[in-house]
Amino acid sequence: MPKDTSIKSVLIIGSGPIIIGQACEFDYAGSQAARSLKEEGIEVILINSNPATIMTDPSMADHVYLKPLNTKSIIEILKAHPNIDAVLPTMGGQTALNLCLEAEEKGIWEDFNVRLIGVDINAINITEDREQFKQLLEKIEIPAAPAKIANSFLKGKEIAQEFGFPLVIRPSFTLGGTGAAFVYKEEEFDELLTRGLEASPIHEVLIDKALFGWKEYELELLRDKNDNVVIICSIENMDPMGIHTGDSITVAPAMTLSDSTYQRMRDMAIKMMRSIGNFAGGCNVQFAVSPDEKEDIVAIEINPRVSRSSALASKATGYPIAKIASKLALGYHLDELMNQITKSTSAYFEPTLDYVIVKIPRWNFDKFDGADRRLGLQMKSVGEVMGIGRSFQEALHKATQSLEIKRNGLGADGKGYTNYEQIIEKLTNASWDRVFVIYDAIQMGIPLSRINEITNIDMWFLKQYEELYILENEISTYTIDTLPKELLLEAKQKGFADRQIAHMMGCLESEVYKKRDEMGVNRVYKLVDTCAAEFKAKTPYYYSTFEAEIEKADGTRYVDNESAVTDKKKVIVLGSGPNRIGQGIEFDYSCVHGVLAASECGYETIMINCNPETVSTDFDTADKLYFEPVFWEHIYDIIRHEKPEGVIVQLGGQTALKLAEKLDRYGIKILGTSYEALDLAEDRGRFSELLSDLKIPFPKFGVAESAEEASKLADTLDFPLLVRPSYVLGGQGMKIVINKKELEEHVIDLLKSIPGNKLLLDHYLDGAIEAEADAICDGEDVYIIGIMEHIEPCGVHSGDSNATLPPFNLGEFVMQQIKDHTKKIAVALKTVGLINIQFAIKDDTVYIIEANPRASRTVPFIAKAYGEPYVNYATKVMLGEKKVKDFTFNPQLNGYAIKQPVFSFNKFPGVNKKLGPEMKSTGESILFIEDLKDDQFYELYSRRKMYLSR
Repeated sequence: MPKDTSIKSVLIIGSGPIIIGQACEFDYAGSQAARSLKEEGIEVILINSNPATIMTDPSMADHVYLKPLNTKSIIEILKAHPNIDAVLPTMGGQTALNLCLEAEEKGIWEDFNVRLIGVDINAINITEDREQFKQLLEKIEIPAAPAKIANSFLKGKEIAQEFGFPLVIRPSFTLGGTGAAFVYKEEEFDELLTRGLEASPIHEVLIDKALFGWKEYELELLRDKNDNVVIICSIENMDPMGIHTGDSITVAPAMTLSDSTYQRMRDMAIKMMRSIGNFAGGCNVQFAVSPDEKEDIVAIEINPRVSRSSALASKATGYPIAKIASKLALGYHLDELMNQITKSTSAYFEPTLDYVIVKIPRWNFDKFDGADRRLGLQMKSVGEVMGIGRSFQEALHKATQSLEIKRNGLGADGKGYTNYEQIIEKLTNASWDRVFVIYDAIQMGIPLSRINEITNIDMWFLKQYEELYILENEISTYTIDTLPKELLLEAKQKGFADRQIAHMMGCLESEVYKKRDEMGVNRVYKLVDTCAAEFKAKTPYYYSTFEAEIEKADGTRYVDNESAVTDKKKVIVLGSGPNRIGQGIEFDYSCVHGVLAASECGYETIMINCNPETVSTDFDTADKLYFEPVFWEHIYDIIRHEKPEGVIVQLGGQTALKLAEKLDRYGIKILGTSYEALDLAEDRGRFSELLSDLKIPFPKFGVAESAEEASKLADTLDFPLLVRPSYVLGGQGMKIVINKKELEEHVIDLLKSIPGNKLLLDHYLDGAIEAEADAICDGEDVYIIGIMEHIEPCGVHSGDSNATLPPFNLGEFVMQQIKDHTKKIAVALKTVGLINIQFAIKDDTVYIIEANPRASRTVPFIAKAYGEPYVNYATKVMLGEKKVKDFTFNPQLNGYAIKQPVFSFNKFPGVNKKLGPEMKSTGESILFIEDLKDDQFYELYSRRKMYLSR
């Protein structure tokens, strides 16, 4: 049956601001869905309150509503568009499903004659209501953990008495494991039960017997109206049950499952999907498997929507789940749709992987002082990376190199733990660095059986680690001159970085690179093609690997490189790597727009990034996608292979910017602002000299490299002081100190965590107003795209401040200073592209806090508020295709737009929620108001000093 022709207009509900547990994987899904529906000639109306994402870009839908996600907004949209036929709520995570349910309960869909597609209400209710789900599993004879429902404190106590400990408490209708907890001992139960009941919107929890040590798996399914079901991907959690899948290291395809158990699991998943309702769309099913020969399977949960794992599965297989799910929701059958990668085969197939995928989450515990760093049932990670390799070991190494936590991979970098008690403690209480600690434990000689007993990680994974350690030991016995080619090739095939191999032999990374080049041990690029090369792929989506030479019959030898280089002029855009606090989805927005703008200028576009959640790593965003770590060695090899005109670094946040020095040193052209200018802006001393020459005021400051120097400086600078390390993003390590004792403690602390860093001490302008400006500059002319005033006083990080566009409280005299300073600084830094400058205003004088000649967190916000494609313009300036005066700027904004930060403190009970110079927000929303009499503005302004911490 082809598509339902009665559907002409569809409302897509987004997921709102980024929070822990619901990140940009839903932005990716929503963008895919919008494009997929538009291809069918359907009018797309979109609601989402997140300004930082590609999903809310005007190009994505026919009508984009940046409104709060509530039923009031839904009614406004349905009144404005009476022609809306259907709503698709499965692309916006739990937020969209919950809003869809609320609208159903209020009769809104019925009132406006709008039907639900992609899921049905019953399916949402059954899967979210723990009691109904439990009854369903019993009915269809699928095993589940012994469990009972409690909707009162007393009932919960009764169940605990009946089951005994350990137990799991899971609240109904929550996301990212909010409120969920393991209860090991009776003493903890009362508090955790209360927290769980409060977290559930219907005051209900499921209490089940903990399946400690069981293995955890996920399957991604798609089903059409004809009841055809395909399983897109199997995912195995390296971490056992007890750690939220969003915080687990996951591997695809499943590695340690026997075929017969996998077939049973498939059958169960299909049976579960068919039993929850008659709808066409996607599903994610989670199972636990006993870690013995019996391999008993227990169903954990089913989500009738795209999920975090579907984004991962889409990138892992090349099968765009959200895109196909949207078409299935319209009534298409799987066999009527095309495989998006081969363009010649049907979508009614199950992808085959001839490589391995490893996903590792990325945490930001350093932002939450006093947070419980143990991993458990509540998700705590803020981003993730994915590595693709020909073996588990290579993929694991590539994923660890992608994390950007100053590690070069597993071991061989001198940063491992060497204390026995510490290693045992870290293995026992899983935390963010357990992936590295396993290697340290093996290095220390702790037997695999003991590591398995403590962690319940399958022996197969531990043996893979052991092999890496044995290889490291063997390489350590050689020097750079005696290392045999076979051993070097094996190390590279197992993912070891050049700098790790250099560490093993006590030589330089460049020597290893040179040796590799001489021996012909070079990267080759392979296609992600969904079908293990059975059919020809039309989509250039690559990962790197190493392979031994193949000898032909005539004696010639070669390695098979599937990435053909064209003779077109090319540009490489460096992505921003994993999401983290301080560097989130707004840089993905900038990268995507950069790629599209370069394409419009006739360049072949090449994207390098390793974040599976984002639109920049969609296989049809750039002409070529290299899914690789944003890590020097990988980037340099791609540049040597592709020979681009140059590299764009200013769109990928600090990640890409940090590579500018290396690019400059190796003579690779940086498109846009030069490395010299980028470095000048980061170097506080040189930048201040520049400001002095320009006669622009800045707070008194000094640079210290020790606690003693800092103490001497404090005598001349006056407290309070703002202390911060150089070259960091998101205010990492920044603090306001008010006396010498606090200063000494913080400096010692900083130098311990970031050794060798220069510390900047600024006199903190107490009570100042903070503002910031973003501008585009071509080296001569400057156009200010937006000036924003922060509602909170100076001292709260700009990413954590409510900020208004345009300013609400700055006089003409101050505004003129901001404009003059911005133009002078942009030109003096020889900026080509974007620049963001932050100001403190005290007694009508505008001081410069800092300047960043790159895309900033606020550029997408300003672009959405004014309805102008500023990143597109800036990229054309960077490429030298246009000058500022070539554009006709026409910003449109009635009233004010307010950028509102969103925090995920509920994941970290007991953490200090006060705000300061270190950024803590995970996302943002946009609020439009007509004037300053608006109640919401009044409330924000009256609370502006409430959270300020010293």
